[in-house]
This record gives sequence, structure tokens and C-alpha cells, in this order.
Amino acid sequence: MAENPKGKPIWPVQDQIAAYLRDGILNGDFPPDKPLPSSRKITEKFGAAAQTIKNAMEILEREGLVYTRRGSGIYARPHRQRTMTPAEYKNPPTDGGKYQWITAAERKGFTGRSELLDVKEVVPPFLVREAFELEDDATAILRRQVMYLDEEPCELVEVYFPIELAQGTAIVEKRRIKGGAGRVLTEAGLPPLRCVDKVAARWPTPQQQEALRMPTKLPVLRQFRVTYSVNDRPIQAEFMIKAGHLYELEYEF
Repeated sequence: MAENPKGKPIWPVQDQIAAYLRDGILNGDFPPDKPLPSSRKITEKFGAAAQTIKNAMEILEREGLVYTRRGSGIYARPHRQRTMTPAEYKNPPTDGGKYQWITAAERKGFTGRSELLDVKEVVPPFLVREAFELEDDATAILRRQVMYLDEEPCELVEVYFPIELAQGTAIVEKRRIKGGAGRVLTEAGLPPLRCVDKVAARWPTPQQQEALRMPTKLPVLRQFRVTYSVNDRPIQAEFMIKAGHLYELEYEF
């Protein structure tokens, strides 16, 4: 929670209340289909007026985290936060079939699909240029898509490829690739051997907010991954943007 130099919260009180309840719902402290703390308890904790509490509940309703039982109060919805396991998805399918993350989602009972938005040659962001050791005006191939679970957008993916690796392959074509771009690189003798992930919280850009259908002002998880192949050559760099209130990342060491 943001604080001023004196250590006091500076967010509007309705956002403080929403953050407190959201954290409890996602962590399981406020169980599904159980009433949330009463207005009296919230008033005691935050010194909030009735309208402020109502505003906070409306925020959580838009996020799909609570529901109202007329005459009974506000209840937490069944836990909606899904756990993503990025380490499972670095290798392309060996049979040229579905993306690994779709297969993993199906094992958990979800339906996964992807929607290709764009394929083009662009000057990539600084982090990508740095990973590929490119000059400031050098270009790369961008493939941009949205991933869905149960028809809900869960991830905006922007993958960049060095020009010299992508030219003359299906990577530069605006169509989905069976088995993914990773299969194309693997068949060219450049299998993914090592990945480096950096994960950070960010406020979404308007483009990210629209693609993920963010219901309120919420942070996203920005996962930046660089994939290396033979001789530690970087073969792709990608930004994976996830709605922070719906998804968490799990790594096993």
C-alpha cells in the first residue's frame, strides 16, 4: 500500500478497503460463499462512511470477487485466482501439437486457446534490444497474441525474434504455427536450452488493459523472459502480461 513520508496510507479509503478484502479473498482468509466482515467491523478498522464501504464493494463486484445476498450481506465468490507454472511451457510440443500451456490447462480442467493479434517487424523495446545486443534503430519480428482460459483473457504475450532467425520461416507469417514458433526454431537446430525470467508488478498500459479486459484499476504481472539456445544464443524474448488479481506464478526449485 502506498504511504506518505509519515507512514500513513494515501490511497482513497474505498481503495484501501477493497485492497484489504481482495487480499483476504485471494489468500483464502475470507472463504468462498462466506460473508465478508460486516460494515460495522470495516468502519471500526478504517473509519469509513457507509457510502465509502459501498463503493469498495462495487469495485470488488466488478472484479468478480464478491456477490450480494439480498438481506444477508456481501459474500466472497469461489476462489478465482489460477496458478500458472511457467517452467512447464518453455519447450515446444514434441509432436507439433498444442502449446504446452494449453495442455497443462486442460489437465486442470480448463479450456485454453490463443488469438493471434499481429505479426510485424518493429524496433523492439530496450530490454529486447539489450538481450539481442541490437543497435537502437535495429528491428526484430514481433508476434503478439492473447491467451484465453475458459474464454477469459488471461495473458497478453508479445514475443520478439531476431530478424536473421525469423526470416524465411513461418515466424514472419501472420498465422498460427502448429506447435508454436519454438518448434520452428527447434527444427532449425536452435532448441530452447535455458530461460531467464524477470517478474514485476506494473500498472497496465491502455493496450494491456483493453486486451485483458481489466475491470478496475489493478496491477498486472509482467513476466519478461529471454530464451537461450546452443552456445547461449538468445533466440527469443517475450513479455507475458497477466491480470494480477486472477493469476499467480508458481516456480519449483
